[in-house]
Amino acid sequence: MTVKQHIEALAKSAKAACPIIANAPVAQRNAALAAIADAIEGSRSALLEANALDLEAAQSAGLDSALIDRLELNADRIDGMLEALKIVRSLPDPIGGIEGLKAMESGIQVGKMRVPLGLIGIIYESRPNVTIDAASLCLKSGNAVLLRGGSEAIRSNLVLSDCIKRGLASSGLSEDAVQVVDTTDRNAVSAMVSLEGVVDMIVPRGGKGLIERVAREAKVPVLKHLDGVCHLYIHADADPKMAVELSLNAKTHRYGTCNTMETLLVDRAMSQTLPAIAAPLLEKGVELRGCSKTTEILGDHCTPASPSDWDEEYLAPILAIKVVDGVEEAIAHISQHGSGHTDAIVTNCHQTAMHFLRAVDSSSVMVNASTRFADGFEYGLGAEIGISTDKIHARGPVGLEGLTSQKYVVLGDGNIRV
Repeated sequence: MTVKQHIEALAKSAKAACPIIANAPVAQRNAALAAIADAIEGSRSALLEANALDLEAAQSAGLDSALIDRLELNADRIDGMLEALKIVRSLPDPIGGIEGLKAMESGIQVGKMRVPLGLIGIIYESRPNVTIDAASLCLKSGNAVLLRGGSEAIRSNLVLSDCIKRGLASSGLSEDAVQVVDTTDRNAVSAMVSLEGVVDMIVPRGGKGLIERVAREAKVPVLKHLDGVCHLYIHADADPKMAVELSLNAKTHRYGTCNTMETLLVDRAMSQTLPAIAAPLLEKGVELRGCSKTTEILGDHCTPASPSDWDEEYLAPILAIKVVDGVEEAIAHISQHGSGHTDAIVTNCHQTAMHFLRAVDSSSVMVNASTRFADGFEYGLGAEIGISTDKIHARGPVGLEGLTSQKYVVLGDGNIRV
């Protein structure tokens, strides 16, 4: 059997399970999530052992530190998976309810019902926790899912796949509803994205190269974002202490995530705070690349930025810094160089904050908060399937509602159109 045939067989098995999951009572779907959590709890040792082998192979293959950070599992990250399952389980049922029911002059009532999309294909790199996040959100929203993790995480994902299947079986749901691709062949990606009529939506999560490839080859709808070039702008009316703390957190909380700040914009009126902002970043080993004004102030602690630095998603301890003349220049810079992911302002001026919120066209725009909050868990979604910078269907962190569509429902009493 070829890779294409194998992927098609997995997808068709999952597709056949779609009506079973879509029509299962929410109590049964929740029971499956609880059983999956129990299976993971009982498989901690096996999961950590498998992950250790994945890490060893990744290091031998020379994978960069950001990918290895995403790949690593530990007790806290396993606890995070269990917490995400618990939260998703506690969320309201996103499907089946009728919204906006209105009586029309004809006598009919018209509303909309949320329904599952069907079979979701998810292609992702490194992070094994995505396997659980994706499976839990898809199951809760009544969807089946085909999961293709990165080859670097294959051992971890296969242990998680076994946990998922045991959880589904113990709750009386079809084990076929969640299929984890068990081959590391790169042709599996091409096979998945070409399954028009079988897969209803593809969600790529990973580096720009992966997402560009999926968008280029896909014959099914794709929910995506390409880059995470996120900005933090220190306005003239910012609190200096807050500016230091938010800059440090937005850059150094984690380097390898799409919501990490990559460019810091500092109002010229606040440029005197640059040494205080830079000091803790330098202590953390962050390389600073700045405009001429920034290098003038920071001296040897900062190297000149090249034009390409303003468009770079580093995913590493590197930060570009630019001094700007006011909020309009900051907004213009974000418009030209941003990726539409997440951008934030630090200010005590309400009017400026509201202007920034309206003018910056990104999927998440923040006031006095770290860009690291752009996350489905932090937004109360329980977990996220991914982040979309597109403007159709779903935008920003995508949770349960983003995995549903709507259909019109009409309630009548023998009504005929005249």
